[in-house]
Amino acid sequence: MTVFLLILAGGSIAALGALALHAMQRTSVAEARFPPLGAMQTVDGVALHYVDHVPPGWEAGDPVLVFVHGASANLRDPVAAFRPALSARYRLIFVDRPGHGYSQRGEGAAHSPARQAALIAGLVTHLEVGKAVAVGHSWGGAVVAQLALQAPDTFAGLVFIAPATHPWPGGVNWYYDVAALPVVGAVFSHTIAPAVASLVASNGVDSVFAPEPAPDNYQKSIGLPLLFRPHSFLANARDVSRLKPEVEAAAPRYPQIDQPAAVITGDADTIVYPDIHSAGLVRDLPNAWRVDLAGAGHMPHHTRTDAVVREIEAVVAKTYPDHMRAANASETKNAPARL
Repeated sequence: MTVFLLILAGGSIAALGALALHAMQRTSVAEARFPPLGAMQTVDGVALHYVDHVPPGWEAGDPVLVFVHGASANLRDPVAAFRPALSARYRLIFVDRPGHGYSQRGEGAAHSPARQAALIAGLVTHLEVGKAVAVGHSWGGAVVAQLALQAPDTFAGLVFIAPATHPWPGGVNWYYDVAALPVVGAVFSHTIAPAVASLVASNGVDSVFAPEPAPDNYQKSIGLPLLFRPHSFLANARDVSRLKPEVEAAAPRYPQIDQPAAVITGDADTIVYPDIHSAGLVRDLPNAWRVDLAGAGHMPHHTRTDAVVREIEAVVAKTYPDHMRAANASETKNAPARL
């Protein structure tokens, strides 16, 4: 029996070693295929990867939008959704949240929306942005709420897209909890999880977009294989599994957030429940309004981009009223005369 157990243990260790080697190889392939899109900046000891798009003619004081992606993603997700529609008019800053994409994770409470917001706020300060509109999707909505609380003068306008901001009944999928465990979670994330996750990725994407179809090139446009790198998978799992107590602690402070805020949700979203999170924001934030998109799921920034862009521009108009009046006056002056 002892010999049998030793053989079994040796075989298990060998199998895990093979899976770990496979994960390392897949990581190299993913990073070669989907390299960084932008620059790196160290904030409080953590290197953040970001894309800073400045349109021709942009001047200090003109509108700036800062995008915060959700779980199981990276900055390529909002880049794909918004850069085509907004890049001609606004300065756009896209950030990989700590541990995602090409941003370092950092130590301590790296899973905390408050810590992630502090790092993103530090990056925006480094970029000498005086005032911005923060746009967050899903898990990124909790970060946007923290940006609003921590730096209200900088983040003077807010857009929440299918946000996860309030405590909910129940927990999260079992594999997030397993991956977040000490020791066991690290082993799981470096061996079994990347292989299994990559096999079910297509079904996962379909469920997040349901009931609407995902864009044909979505997995490629966001560099989905980057998620299956062990360190990214582990960071994502810890973010998701530890979010509920974070928003439980944060939600009582939300009434302090008085910036103009659009809360956009699909009424068919089954990933983050609108009647808990979006309804909670509109209840708690004194200057928030809610937009329900009929038949949309959890990814309206990809499936209903025009509708989401309209709400972003509504927040921009409230955040930069002087700029918008000047822009409208310029358009009126340059308009052709009517006979």
